[in-house]
Formats: sequence, C-alpha cells, structure tokens
Amino acid sequence: QVQLVESGGGLVQPGGSLRLTCTASGRTFIFKDYAMAWFRQAPGEEREFVAAINWAGSSEWYRDSVKGRFHISRDNGKNTVYLQMNNVKPEDTAVYYCAADGEGGDYSSAAYDYWGQGTQVTVSS
Repeated sequence: QVQLVESGGGLVQPGGSLRLTCTASGRTFIFKDYAMAWFRQAPGEEREFVAAINWAGSSEWYRDSVKGRFHISRDNGKNTVYLQMNNVKPEDTAVYYCAADGEGGDYSSAAYDYWGQGTQVTVSS
C-alpha cells in the first residue's frame, strides 16, 4: 500500500559526502501530510534517530552527533526526502532507513508508520 525506497548509499571515505534519497509511493499515501525522518542502525545496535523534517519542510531536527554535518530536506512535489551527509565519520556507518509519521514526527522509531528497506552507508578509508 505504501512504499518507501531509499537510495544513494555506498562506500565513502572519512570526511567525504554523499546524499541519500527516499521516494514514497502508494495510492492512499499523502506525502505532504507526513513528517519524514531518517534513522540508522549499525550491526548489533539499536536503531537510532538521525534527522526529521516536518510536513512543510520548514522545521528540522537532528541528533547531536550529526548537527552541522547532515542536512535533511524534502520535495513534496516529488514525494521525496533527502539526507545530505557531509564530513562523514566512521561512526556514521550503518544502514539508513527512511520513515514516515502521520502525526508530526518524533525522535522515537516507534512513532513512525512506514519504513523503507534501508540503504547501506559505509565510511572507511
């Protein structure tokens, strides 16, 4: 019914940059009504919040460790959310997941209604 598909992951050197993309689709899914977020999960670790953006793209939230390095944005006309990752660090290595929340967004993964399949980001020299 609702599908979120991430892309843009890959291998990048420390200090480098990459951009993740998440595109949403579904007959009954109204993208502009949902807050969108990025979470990540490293092997053996709990899934953690990375960044979120409200329905209008006018407000953004980030975990402390990525502030000033990552930037979330959205294009409601394209049903797409992005995560620009700059000055990446080895500790950024994880599977990154796109998520949608119809009730305004949250720091907790439990609040989100829909999830993508994830895209691997590996930061290594």
